[in-house]
This record gives sequence, C-alpha cells and structure tokens, in this order.
Amino acid sequence: MVNNEALNTIIKNVIGNQLCLAVEHLENYLFTFTQPQALEQLEELKADYQLMSDYWQRGFDDPQREQLYGQLLRRMYVIAVNVYIRYYINNSSYVKGVYNHCRSTRQNWTVASLRRDMEAYVSDVAMLQLEAEHTRQVRLKAINEQHHELIANLFDYIWTSRIWTDGVADAFRDMLLSPTIDTIDQQTLVSAITVSLFNFFGVNKFRILIDVYRQSTDEQVRQRALVGWVLSLNSDVLALYPEVKQIVVETVGDERCLAELTELQMQLFYCLKAESDNRIIQSEIMPELMQSGNIRVTRNGIEEVDDDTLDDVLHPELSEQRMERLEATMKRMTDMQKQGSDVYFGGFSQMKRFPFFSTVANWFQPFYLDHPAISGLLAGVRGQKFLMSLLKSGPFCDSDKYSFVLGYQMAVSRMPDNLLEMMDRGEAMLVGGEIDAGDLNTPTFIRRSYLQSMYRFFRVFPQRGEFRNPFETTQSARYLFFANGMFQQTRLEEKMGEVVSFFIKHKAYDAARQVLQNYREERRDAQFYMLNGTVLMRTHVERNADLDAVTCFARLLELEPDNERGWAGYARALFARGDYQGALDYYRRLSSRHPERQNYQLNEAVCLTRLQDYELALKLLYKLNYESPEDQDVMRVLAWALVGVGKYDQATRFYEELLTTEKPADDDFLNYGYCLWFARSVQQAADMFRRYANQEGVDFEPSREFATEAAIIRQHGISAIEVQLMTDLLNNRLLQPGA
Repeated sequence: MVNNEALNTIIKNVIGNQLCLAVEHLENYLFTFTQPQALEQLEELKADYQLMSDYWQRGFDDPQREQLYGQLLRRMYVIAVNVYIRYYINNSSYVKGVYNHCRSTRQNWTVASLRRDMEAYVSDVAMLQLEAEHTRQVRLKAINEQHHELIANLFDYIWTSRIWTDGVADAFRDMLLSPTIDTIDQQTLVSAITVSLFNFFGVNKFRILIDVYRQSTDEQVRQRALVGWVLSLNSDVLALYPEVKQIVVETVGDERCLAELTELQMQLFYCLKAESDNRIIQSEIMPELMQSGNIRVTRNGIEEVDDDTLDDVLHPELSEQRMERLEATMKRMTDMQKQGSDVYFGGFSQMKRFPFFSTVANWFQPFYLDHPAISGLLAGVRGQKFLMSLLKSGPFCDSDKYSFVLGYQMAVSRMPDNLLEMMDRGEAMLVGGEIDAGDLNTPTFIRRSYLQSMYRFFRVFPQRGEFRNPFETTQSARYLFFANGMFQQTRLEEKMGEVVSFFIKHKAYDAARQVLQNYREERRDAQFYMLNGTVLMRTHVERNADLDAVTCFARLLELEPDNERGWAGYARALFARGDYQGALDYYRRLSSRHPERQNYQLNEAVCLTRLQDYELALKLLYKLNYESPEDQDVMRVLAWALVGVGKYDQATRFYEELLTTEKPADDDFLNYGYCLWFARSVQQAADMFRRYANQEGVDFEPSREFATEAAIIRQHGISAIEVQLMTDLLNNRLLQPGA
C-alpha cells in the first residue's frame, strides 16, 4: 500500500493531542498538494480553535473546553485521513482505476437509492416464483447479472470511500440489519466495510460493524461483523473516541462474545499456519497417499482394489500394512482439519487465476450457485452428484468453492471413466471428509470459512499490496488482538491465560509473550507467573513484562508454595542463571516426592556435576544407567561425570556409543573433545572440536570457548601454553618446520 510519511506524521500528531502541530503540517502539505475541500475544512477548524483559544486567553472558565478540544481533534483526524485517502487513490494506478470505474457506473450513490435497488432485487426474485420455469431461469439470470454488477461496484465504492458521516453510517447500518435485504448482499457489504477499515480507520464504519455484530439475527452476517471490528481495532485512534471504548467494554462483557473472541484468536493463528501446514501435506501426507495406488476412497470408507498381483499371494501382510498406513495418513489430515488447520490452502491457492478473481468483491462473496460467473457452468457435466454433495457439505471456504466450480469442467475431462462413474453414483469421497449438516451453520465453522476466504485474498490476490494485510506478523499485528491494549480492563482479560496456554502448546512463543505483556499488574496471578516464566525459559529471552524467569517462578511459589510445576520451573530458571545449588534443592524436593520420575534424578545429577560433586553425581548416574541402559541423556551426564573424576577411558566408551547413534547431540562432540584432550590425545581432541564446529547452527570460536571453561581446563592439568597451542592448532596457525 502506498505510504506517505508526512501524512502519517500528521495523523500521529492528532493522536498525540498535538492539534496545532498537525494543523501546521497539514496546511503546508495542502499548499503543495492542493485539495480545495480539505483546505476549506481546515480553515473552518482553525477559526473554531482560535475562538476557543481566545476565550481561554481572556481568563474565562469553560467547563466544555476539554470536550471541545476533543471534537477539534476528531475533526482534524477526519480531514487528515480523507487527504490520505485521496493521496492513496491518486498514487496507485490500480486503485485509481477501481475508484473511477465504480463511480462511472451509477450517478446516484445515496444509501436510500442503493437500498431501494437491493430491496427491489429481493422482491423481483420472489416474484419470479410465479412465472413458468422456461421463462423464470432466463429472467433470473438477467436479474442476477444486473444485481451482481451493482454489488461488485458498491463493494469497490465502499473500500475506496472517504470517512463516513454519522448520517451515511446510520443509513448503512440500518440496511445491514434490515430483513428486506438479501443476506448475501449484507455479508458482502460487511466485508467491504472491513476492507475499508483495514486501510483507513474511520470510527463510524467501525461502529457499524460493532452494532451489526451486536444486533443482527443473521449468524453469517454477525460473524463477518465480528471479524471485521476485531481486526480493524486501532487502540491509538480510538483514544480520540472514549465513548467507543465503553461500547467495546460492554460488547466484550457478554459471555457469548467472550467465548467467540477466544475462539477467533485461535482460529486466526491457524490461518497463519496455512503455508507451514501445506508443506507438511506436500512433503509427508501426499507422498504416502500417492504410494497407495491400489486404494480407492468411497462413501463407505477406504477400499482396496483387487489387482491380483503376485505380492498379494506371497505377502498378504503387506496389503494389510499398506491399508493401515493409508488410514493413519488420512486420519492425520482429518485431525489437522478438525483442529482448525487450513488443509486446502496450498491446492486452492493455485486456482485463483480465473478472471472471476480479478473482482475484489468475488473474494468475499458467499458461495451461491446463481452467481452469474458460475450459474451455467455445470449443465450436463458428469459427476454432479458428487460435486453437489461436496459444495453442500464439503469443508471448503466460499472462495475455494468458486475455484472448484470454475475448474471443474477442465478437471472432469481428465478423469478416468471408473472415477466418473463413482462420482455419478455419489460414491466418491473427499480426503478430509464431509462436515455434518448441524456443524455447517455453527458460528465456529462460519467464522473459520470466512477467515480462510479472507486469508486467500490477502495472500494470493495479485494487487494485494494495495491493501493493509491484517495477517501480517509484525510487532503491532492486528491478528494478535489479545495483545491490543484496547482490551485491557475488559472481561477479555479473563481469557488471556487460556490463549497464552494455546500459543505455548503450539510453540508460538512470541505471540504468547506479546499477550502476556498486555496483562495489567493488578491481574498478575499464579497462572500469569507460570506462563510468563515458561515463555522466558523456552525462548531464552531475558525479560518479559519487566520480569525475568527466576522472579516469575519465585512469585508463583509465594502465591502457591506447594505448586510442583512451579518447583520445576524455578529449578530450571535457577539453573539457567547459574545457581546450581538452588536448582539442586528444588530437584531434590521433586525427586523426594516422585522417586519414580527419573528425569528429576537426572537433573539432580546434572546440578551436582556443575557443582563438581562428581562422586555423588556418579552414585545417582550408575543407578539410572542400570535401570535405563539405553537412555542417551543418562549416558551423556554419566560420561561427563566420569571425565570430572578423571576416568577418561570409561567416559570414552560412552562417548563412542553416543556418536554412533542416529543423531548425536552437538555437545557430544564438544564434551568428547575435552575428554580426549584431558587424556592427552591431542590430535583426536582437535578432530572432535572440528566436528563440533561443523555442526549446523554451532558458533565455535576456540579462544572464547576455552576462556569460558578455563577453570575446568586448569583442574585437569592443561596449562595456559597448551590452551594456546590447541587454539592455534584449531585456527591452523601452528608453525611448520622450515616455514
């Protein structure tokens, strides 16, 4: 999207209550880039400001002064944003073309006129039911074509429109709540307002979406409005409109809204995983499905095609194993879909090159078979029973359904006859299964489908760069609305812990960290300290919300002294800080309470090795190694403890075994290098250090490494000169004879 730093600065001035500075900058801008209407509005605003200022300078007390200043700021914001919108239109050939085209198609763009036309459409379609079938279809096609053109142009008109006045906004809100307007039109126009808000925030458009969400009885419309107002939230701008903050507080106070917002945040996360999920499908799931060439998927499940191969006679167990693998693979994909993954993004993102998708409105329009672009495509095409079942109950978003229909004729022409016969009979089944009829109309499915259509637009639309993308994962990402300060001091705070736990479960630690920063200090409870400490430990970030991990777990244990997860977290945090004795104390508590948990005893042993109490560590480690001789983590710690007491030969046997495993740990090479060096096997030690340095992601600088471990190196009799020699050897600096 085109950017103008001067206009951005002016808007920041307004938000920062610097009205005079904003006026001065905008006036200078308009002297260079003239917009007569904006200049006139700015002069009127200056006159009102001067009047207020004069009254104040004379020493008069005005109880309305603060309110008046706020009104001037809001007027200034509207003027500045409208100037920005004009700049946006004039500096993009695509946007300018859309702006000019839609406005050239109609003279009367008043909401009253638009509403009459949309209500007439509903009436005309209803009246067609009285006509004969042979004339009804012809008339319906013509009516739909004309109406779709109106809606497509109105969509473009809205997202390229300026800030709306109260009157325009009220008229649009009434239209979106009216039972006399077609639901498909209402859903589409809600999306148009949403796209408009993404680009330029306007409080009246925002209030429309809030009101529609709270008042509409149409669930499809409600869910679109919910997504729209949440993703367009701009806490900075809304500071100019304190009354809207109260509306948000009231809206979030509703139990239903609270549950939907929590679920929406998780669904947005799954949208962002679409591409990574697609890589899993392409690299792991699809190859497994393709290998099962003698399998067919029917409405009754997976069936094996009898091809009378010799393998079936000689190795009947292979067929059963193949079937089990296929079922497991399909279940994996189905489970991904049920959890919320967008499993069809990769395939359908390649099917958005049809001319249909050059119209912005078509990306957001609910799927209906009477859409003029697809209404005649399926006549006489084979496999319609399968297709209609898929369109009715398939797990696809609206955008993908349009793609499917548009590409269906081409796909059918390449299908084998036996598959077409199955489709004609309705026996074919889609990988991923169908959605139960009762689930299709739930808020969860409606919202997920809409989000997926929206995500495709912002990821695939050729001119997507002209729009602000709500799915961007920046520090101020709109998708992460649980981190938005606008929701502080609302009931949404009650759900923050649940959302952070969800992010941690899915290893989205940065998102979890940002939501935790949105906790107010007075709401920090035991759950907060546990979650914040966990995020800090897993991300190796030193501080978050002005707290470090040790402080988090310490405060957790002040609130809940007997919290075992708190003990474990505190022990890890103390260990990471280098307080090995403190960590040891807590691991001993855990081992005493749970002697069956070997990991606690192993962590005890690690603490003991760091404290150089190798003899006590070995007592624990020999026991653990006897009980679990194949446990590589036990071997690792045992080997280093043996190095600590100078038993290098015994340690070598463990390191050799560790290095023959499928994937040795990076530190195995480093620690074995020390073991060999302490045993005076210098060349072998150097080779092992080099192997460590060659591991992916390892940053090994000999002098820095040896300085860090200087104490233990000295304890094993390695002199400073030997350290320098090893450093030179690893850096290929040793002088050769005759050099």
